[in-house]
Amino acid sequence: MTTGINYGSLMHQAMRGLIRTVLEDVQKDGLPGDHHFFITFDTGHPDVEIADWLSDRYPGEMTVVMQHWFDKLEVAEDGFAVTLNFGDAPERLYIPFDAVLTFVDPSVEFGLRFESMEGEEIEEGALVPAARPLEDPKDQPKATGGEPAQAGRKDAEVVSLDTFRK
Repeated sequence: MTTGINYGSLMHQAMRGLIRTVLEDVQKDGLPGDHHFFITFDTGHPDVEIADWLSDRYPGEMTVVMQHWFDKLEVAEDGFAVTLNFGDAPERLYIPFDAVLTFVDPSVEFGLRFESMEGEEIEEGALVPAARPLEDPKDQPKATGGEPAQAGRKDAEVVSLDTFRK
């Protein structure tokens, strides 16, 4: 017998489903207009798959950008895989939806943040205008996203989201 409705857990499931649906649409049709994503995830999550040098450099969390160049986006029920460019070095990443901490599309001022208390299950989900700032944006790797690789492509840097706050 249950003692109550766990609205926090249900909200998180719904928000992760929204992210999955958005990424499925991008997988099928590409990024429309000026849309682009800043995705922060827990690099220590047991199901995250990233290069050792990335997990060594970012042992807690990492923010990637899907904007100008990304390749082979594959969305599954529990997560997504994508190849991003880190300083002209393409790297394949697998990010489970449970590892996502923030999902932001600054082109339309939309953001989701998944909050939890240490040692407790995630209980609350909140709509937010942007993710919390990175410690030092210049130390972040260059990650590009958007169009397929082509000559003269523009690299995008992983940046602090404070830039997009009003």
